[in-house]
Order: sequence, then structure tokens, then C-alpha cells
Amino acid sequence: MKRAVLMIIDGLRADMMTPEYTPVLAAIAAGSRVFARQRSVFPSATRVNSASIATGCFPKDHGLFGNAIALDEGDGLSPVSVGPADFRERLRAATGRTLLRPVLAERVRDHGGAVIYSNSSAGAAHMQDPDGHGWLYHRSGSFAPGLKPIDGDAGLNVSYDGVGDAQTTARFCEAMHASPAVPLFVTWVCEPDHSQHTLELGSPQHREVILGSDRCAAQVKTAVEGLRARGDDVLFILGSDHGHESVDEIVPVERLLIDAGFKSDTDSGDVVYASSGMGALIYLSAQAIDRRDAIASWLECQDWCGEVYAGAALESIGLTERDGLAVAFSMAKRDESNRYGIRGFGHVAADRFLKTDAPGLGQHGGLGPFETNPFLIVNGGGFEPGSTETPSRTVDIAPTILRHLGLPVAGVGGIPLPLSD
Repeated sequence: MKRAVLMIIDGLRADMMTPEYTPVLAAIAAGSRVFARQRSVFPSATRVNSASIATGCFPKDHGLFGNAIALDEGDGLSPVSVGPADFRERLRAATGRTLLRPVLAERVRDHGGAVIYSNSSAGAAHMQDPDGHGWLYHRSGSFAPGLKPIDGDAGLNVSYDGVGDAQTTARFCEAMHASPAVPLFVTWVCEPDHSQHTLELGSPQHREVILGSDRCAAQVKTAVEGLRARGDDVLFILGSDHGHESVDEIVPVERLLIDAGFKSDTDSGDVVYASSGMGALIYLSAQAIDRRDAIASWLECQDWCGEVYAGAALESIGLTERDGLAVAFSMAKRDESNRYGIRGFGHVAADRFLKTDAPGLGQHGGLGPFETNPFLIVNGGGFEPGSTETPSRTVDIAPTILRHLGLPVAGVGGIPLPLSD
């Protein structure tokens, strides 16, 4: 039977997938296809990339624009974090839908279904299957098809850390062998992303966290080998959703917008600011849309700001003018190394929903070369071993899985990855 197994190791940047940092992943990579130029979508953040991995589409097509977005829940636009467990229902209540494109779980629903074990944030986990087409296991709640709750020990009761990742991985591997008719298995571990937000990149503590995730990959590798031993044709994909860079400075962008006269106060719905860390979005109400170009020009003049995209230019970074989105920007970058030799610094757009940002610690969300370069390994499924410079994106994972399973690839923004050069 043809199967696909996808493992996402949250936040592991490509240049840390080495024999020193990740001996298991490096060993797998040595016999696999490695896409060295893999890139995340913008913002280079977990929740939006989760939606892109699940749908094979850019944000402009699947409709989720960032780790935080603006929603009109009846009183005008206001910022909302995608992270909490109730976001899925809030999005559906406000817009009448979740994602605008089908996820992998929906595409395989009538062909044996999907089993998903995730230890990421609830919002990111839900984007893998927001409408309940498969089996989704998460510490905030687990669901069978139809979003039927899975209670008690049958659910997933783990901690949001490396210990929880190990337990999630063990349960996932058990499910792979207990589900002979299921073609798609997905697991998502929270480390090293979760700890990188509170650690210096490359520090001894950080490296220990990465090794824990590497051990999880070893468990999945063994389970895949078991499936192959019984005759299954398994496409095994390991990757990350984004990388990390070191925080340079935290910029109070929302207060600066108010000081510049573009926004009346923090809670006003005329100009709504939504940070994804090293990148951010600005939504405008119908009454404030005429401020778009002035805001973009102001941003371009700020030394803490990097690339700015407004209006039709949003299309070039996979976004679009919809639901009030008017401007997107990445924060300024500095190509220097921290004290552990890890390159890449970036300013952070202060985030009302995330209070752990501090200079020197890890963050992501912008267009920096390291935060946008997750690793990607493809093993089996006819892929020729070796490293390739062929450009690839997180949106290419879903169509690659669909091709292997013999299912239609139409309706996605990505393309199936080439089996060889």
C-alpha cells in the first residue's frame, strides 16, 4: 500500500540539520533527497505555514495570513491570535468558514483518511484539519472525523515541551502500525521552536533541545522502516515550517503608528496591527483605506523596518488585499553572529499576544535568510538521494504527497517536488 508519513520539527533552520546538531536527521539525509533551498511562506511563522503545508497553497489562497490576524466579529476589525484552541470557532463564526482550500485530510478522507498527532500550538494544529475530516490528536482536545471529541486516555494528554513531543511521537508511531488502511500520517513536534523563543540560538541548552527532537525523528524513522518491512511503499518527508534568527531589538510598532497619527488608539478598529514576530500585517477599515500608501511610505523610512508590501504588491509575497489586509512588512536584519556563532539578527515587531520576546533570544516571522530556510528531507517514494539546489517551498509538500498517493494535485499553489535533477 502507498502511504505518506510527514514529520514537522517546528522551527529547525536548515543549517542546524548537521551531524553535530542532529545526528539522526543527518544520517537520514545522507540516503535521501535534501532540498537545500527550501523556503517558508511569509510570514515565516508556524500557524500560517501549517495552513500552507496542509493545503499546498499560499496564504492568499487558503486565507490565513499570519500568526495573528484581524477579524470583524461584529464590532469592526480587531487583532486576534491564531494560537488558542477557540480560534477555529471564532474564525468560522466571523467569516462562515475556516480555510478557503481543502487540506490533505479532506483530500484523503474517502481513501482511508489521515491521522495527525501535533504538539504545536492549538491554532497551528487545527489548521492541519480545521473541519474534522480525519483523526486529529492534540493536548487541547482530540477529534475523530466530524470533529467528534476523543476523550480520556484515547486523547492526547501531554505537556507543551520536549517531554510532550516524545510522548506524542510514541503515540504517533503506535498509530502508524495500528492503522493498516490509513494512507496519510502527520506528526508535528513543538521543539525546538517552543524553547528557541526563550533561549539563545546555539547555546548548550538549545542544542540539547534539538537533540531531543532528533531522537523523536529516530522513533518515526524506525516506525517507517517497520511499514516498509511489511511491504508498504512509504514516502517519508521530514522538514520544518520555518527557521529562527536572534532578536536584535523589539520595536513598539503599534505605539509608533499612533504617535505618527495613523491610528487613533490601541483598541481602534481603523488601523489594526497584527504581529508575527519579525514580520507584521496592517489591516485597514473601509474608512481608513486611504491611509494605506502613507503608512507604507512611513514604514519604508523607518530604520527598524525592512521590506514593505502594500496593495497589489502583496501578491508577490503570497498575500492579497482581502478581509482588510492592506500592508505587510518584514523587520530590519543584521547579518552578524551571536556569541555561539549562529548568524542572523532581526528586529521584532512587538506582539501583544507574545510576551517572551527579548534581545538575543530566537524569533521568526519575517523575510530573513535563516528564518525563511527550514530544512526538507524526502526519503523513498522514488526520490533520488542527494542534495539539490532546486528551489522548493512549504507549499510543495502537499502536492508531493498527493502525487505519491495517486490523488489529484489540481487546486494547489505548489508543485510536486522533482524526483531527481
